[in-house]
Amino acid sequence: MKELFERFSIYFQNFAESIHPIDFVINLIVVTLLTTALAGFYIYFGNAVSNRRRFAANFVPLALTTMLVMIIVKSSLALSLGLVGALSVVRFRAAIKDPEELTYLFLVIGLGLCTGANQPFLAVILMLFLFVFLYLSKRVSGEAGFRKDDGLFINVTTDINDLEKIVILLDQHLQEVELKRMDALGQGIGLDLSFVCKAKSIKDIAKVKDALLGLSPSTIVSVIDKPDLIV
Repeated sequence: MKELFERFSIYFQNFAESIHPIDFVINLIVVTLLTTALAGFYIYFGNAVSNRRRFAANFVPLALTTMLVMIIVKSSLALSLGLVGALSVVRFRAAIKDPEELTYLFLVIGLGLCTGANQPFLAVILMLFLFVFLYLSKRVSGEAGFRKDDGLFINVTTDINDLEKIVILLDQHLQEVELKRMDALGQGIGLDLSFVCKAKSIKDIAKVKDALLGLSPSTIVSVIDKPDLIV
């Protein structure tokens, strides 16, 4: 029992040499609150077509992991070099579908680095500035979010290369239309288009479907309710 207590004392002493326990708790609370706020901001104001809520659920664990790694390696050059060697055999295979997702991941990692380096005040100031900047940017640009229950994700694959014609057709029957992704399949092959839209009724959706299918026999239309459910 005495040996166990002595071993525990050594562990606690080593921990205290890396960071003071009170500072650790403060940094832990700060990074958790900031990344939770960032996740909510991304879910509400983000423009990615993919499931923003599911993607944002990774923010807090990623920030805490980054903070932990920073605390461990900052006090030892050997550990830092060992971490570089360990990470060289790890490949990040998650598909980033939108540059916006990569930006938010770097923000989360930055928060973890700030708190891991015992700079919580810097993290708070940075996030306050970013929240204000991003919010004002979206208000000035007039970007509209599609977060109503009547939101629709429409995918159109067609051999027609006239994008403007397809957009005009959608505008005739839907309240709001926003192009999220366009893949040019090649000359004579056509386009693969992804839109986020709003519709007043099922009748409008049916009209859009019939109009799109009338473009050509090769046109394929997919309509999915609530774009936030898309993975």
